[in-house]
Amino acid sequence: MQSSLIGKIEKAKRYAQETDRVSFAELTVEFRGDNDTYKTGYKDGKWHCSCHFFTNYGICSHSMAMQRILGDMLPKEAHNAPFNSHP
Repeated sequence: MQSSLIGKIEKAKRYAQETDRVSFAELTVEFRGDNDTYKTGYKDGKWHCSCHFFTNYGICSHSMAMQRILGDMLPKEAHNAPFNSHP
């Protein structure tokens, strides 16, 4: 293996431990809930989810779970971002 690649691998390992280096501006995931799989994400400063609960209440367990999972990797405003009432 080339020495330059070894250096990049070591740097990647260090970066992976320093999650404060990453900040999501936009994200969409497939979230496997108990009853179905939903499109859940954050875009334009708002959370969204395709589940029926989110459609009715503008918040759901899937979007709240993503906030917890991503933690410090989300911009600060994503922790207090308004939930979009319609995906």
